Order: sequence, then C-alpha cells, then structure tokens
Amino acid sequence: MEPNQKKANGLALIPFAVFVGVYLATGITLNAMGVEMAFYQLPTPIASFIGIIVAFAMFKGKFDDKLSVFLHGCGEENIMIMCMVFLFAGAFTSVSSAMGGVDSVVNLGMTFIPPQFIAAGVFVISSFISISTGTSVGTVTAVTPIALGLAQAGGLNQFLVVGATIGGSMFGDNLSMISDTTIAATRTQDVEMKDKFRANFKIALPAALVTFVLLLIFGRPETLPAVQEYSYNIIKVLPYIFVLVASLLGVNVFAVLTGGILFSGAIGLATGSFSALELANNVYNGFSGMFEIFLLSMITGGLAKMVEKEGGLE
Repeated sequence: MEPNQKKANGLALIPFAVFVGVYLATGITLNAMGVEMAFYQLPTPIASFIGIIVAFAMFKGKFDDKLSVFLHGCGEENIMIMCMVFLFAGAFTSVSSAMGGVDSVVNLGMTFIPPQFIAAGVFVISSFISISTGTSVGTVTAVTPIALGLAQAGGLNQFLVVGATIGGSMFGDNLSMISDTTIAATRTQDVEMKDKFRANFKIALPAALVTFVLLLIFGRPETLPAVQEYSYNIIKVLPYIFVLVASLLGVNVFAVLTGGILFSGAIGLATGSFSALELANNVYNGFSGMFEIFLLSMITGGLAKMVEKEGGLE
C-alpha cells in the first residue's frame, strides 16, 4: 500500500446504500400502493440526509472533525461548479420559455413538417428542444399537447406520438451540454464535456436514426389532418440555436448560459413578452426550479467526502 493510500473499507459504503435504499424502497412501496408519481413523493435530499445521519453515527472520530469533512465535501470546487451551472441552466430555460421560445420552436417545426410525417417530426422537434434546453421533462410538457392534437386529427395512434415525443426528448437530453445529468456526470468523473458528447453521440445517434426511420414507416396517419397555421417568431428560436452551437464549439458553459439568458432576456424585452422586473423574476424562478438538484448535489458531495475519508471509495 502506498504511503497516502487509504485502506479499503466496504462498510463505509453503508451510508450510500441507506440513501439509495430509502429512496428506492419508498418509491417502490408507493408505486405498489397506486400512488401517482411514486418516486417523486420523497424528496431526494431527504433520502440523502438520512444517509448522512447514518454516516455521522457509524464513522469514528469527533463530531466536529466529521462535520469539517462533510462541509469540505459540500464546498468542493467541482460540486460548486456543478451547482452553479444548474442555476444558470434553470434561468436560461425559464427566461426562454417565458419569452415564447419553446412555443416558437414547436410551432416552427409543426409549420414545416408534412402532415404525413407527424410522428417522425415530433421526434425531431423534441430532440432539438431538449438538446438546446437540457430538460427532457420540460420538452415533453411543451410538445405533447400539440402532438396529441395532431394525432387525434389524423387518426394516428396517440401512444405512438407520445412515445415519439418522449424518445426525442430523452435523446436530446442525453446529448445536451447543459443537462443537469450531463454536468454531474462530467464533473464527478473529471472528463471533458466534449468527450462525453462524442461517446454518447456514437451510442445514441444510431438508435435515433433507426427510430426516425421506423416512425416514418409506421407513424403515418390514417387521414391527413387539416393544415393549420401555427404562430411563431423565428427571432425567438435564435437563443436555442446560439446555446446549441456555442456548446458544440466548446465555449465555457458559464459563458454559454449567460449569453443565452441575456439573449433570451433581450428578445423578451424587445417583443414585450415581459418587463424588466418580470425578467428578473423569471431568472429567479429558474434558480428556484433547480433547488432540489442543487441541494442534493451539495449534500451528497459532503456524504461522498466522508465515505472517501473512511476508505469507502477505495
């Protein structure tokens, strides 16, 4: 064993096991009871907090020393960078949505997609929105109502269209440079964002292309829905393109998100979508929407530091 190498200690992983076990057991139990959104009923920071209590109880040493290790882990540079990016990403998504960007992207796509290719078109639209915003859930929420309306009008299987929406959202979110999961993965594993993107691209793109082709074949409506006019403003789509292109060019994620927030904010003010005070509130609402993932990341960083000190990671 090298001089500074910690002795491996499998028991030190128990607090992590408690954290994951409590969360999964609660979700599985509530799901069996028929509770909707079962895995969202117990906030993940609370499950993590239970693991932290176990760590303080079982690890040896003075309470103050253990607290010092925990707080050092909470404030570790990678954890703080990750948390700040979460806040910026939430603000960008909130401001862009408030100025009508999501609606414009969806309506723009629906305007130019031939009616006979509804399912495949919904898949592409969802992919673009999620890769530009880093949120699959937000994309599903925005696209599904319009997609369902088109499916009903064309006699198309509604489950297929919803599946296409979810699939596109997951595909885009998987590749997004500003997705919370992407940020967490790259910062904790000490890898470059572009490398993670390349690896995911090789895995996800073939599946997406096959899905797209299958949707072209099996996603044709029985009757072509009536052509509708969708209102969109191409200017409101530009912030998403800016964020996507800047991310792919390797621009620092803080610069990308700050630019995206300012770009969307300027467009929103110029088009009268919101006032300066409402813009400030939209930014704050974006921050607030990231509170749970922010808190979870910070306190889990503290728990990880305690486990590492005890040899759990070894």
